[in-house]
Amino acid sequence: MDKKAIIIGAKGQDGTLLGGFLLNKGYHVIGVGVDFIHSSEQRVLNKVDILKENEVNDMISSIKPDEIYYLAAYHHSSQDKEVETRDLIDKSYKINIQGLVNFLEAIRRHSVKTRLFYASSSLIFGNTAQNPQTEETPLNPVCIYGISKVAGMQICRFYAQKHAVFASIGILYNHESHLRPENYLSQKIVTAAKKIKAGLQKELVVGDLGAQADWGYAWDYVEAMWKILQSESPDTFIVATGKTHFVSDWVRLAFAKVGLNSKDYVHEDKSFITRKKGILVGDSSKLCDRTGWKPKTSFEEMISLMMQN
Repeated sequence: MDKKAIIIGAKGQDGTLLGGFLLNKGYHVIGVGVDFIHSSEQRVLNKVDILKENEVNDMISSIKPDEIYYLAAYHHSSQDKEVETRDLIDKSYKINIQGLVNFLEAIRRHSVKTRLFYASSSLIFGNTAQNPQTEETPLNPVCIYGISKVAGMQICRFYAQKHAVFASIGILYNHESHLRPENYLSQKIVTAAKKIKAGLQKELVVGDLGAQADWGYAWDYVEAMWKILQSESPDTFIVATGKTHFVSDWVRLAFAKVGLNSKDYVHEDKSFITRKKGILVGDSSKLCDRTGWKPKTSFEEMISLMMQN
């Protein structure tokens, strides 16, 4: 019998790619978004509000999925406009924590064999002085998103220890694809290079060309999510490339793909940055040793794939 998987946050980059990945492996996939629910078997299912405990219970008790991927998240980019702190905390709590608890409880009560993957973030480490970070690096979030993700991780661990729920955590570093929206720096750069080449845009302004990050290709990362849930026991794993690149590397390579010199079109404006971030680079040795996973797509190959799409 084909395995059944539910993806929470199915419309985002990771949810979309993961859905395709699981379908290729023969899964029956149920995708849940803010305003939709979709079944790969064309079953008619009632929409589910992940913040309503009874609706989540009904779905899990009727489907009894083999796997749940909790990818839903409320995230505010450092290049987005400022949001009121109270509003940011409220939205982050509801999506990053409350919804997660509803699924963990539903598993505990109605589907004890279901395995859950929780997508965390490298932002849980904040402005750490330890490079690279491992699963043992002290947690020191300095933004609401990172704080809420730490809470979600601790809740997963609690359910695993107290109630024997199989809840694993992936600490995901920056991962990109052509599915990123334009408020993400990676897509902003790729789109600008194409538009400037086509004469539809004159310049690109970014916050900090000297900023560094550990960037990987999103397709490789959804494979890591799946491999994590195939492990014998629930655990926490860093998913990263272990290599950093500058924002200036992004713009140079992207503009070169369309035959342009980025120095002629790209300018820096520090006022674009609403919060400072330290250099985050992950050590995924534990994941590699346990599952055999490793990133297959290089930084330059990732940019080429994004430019092609």
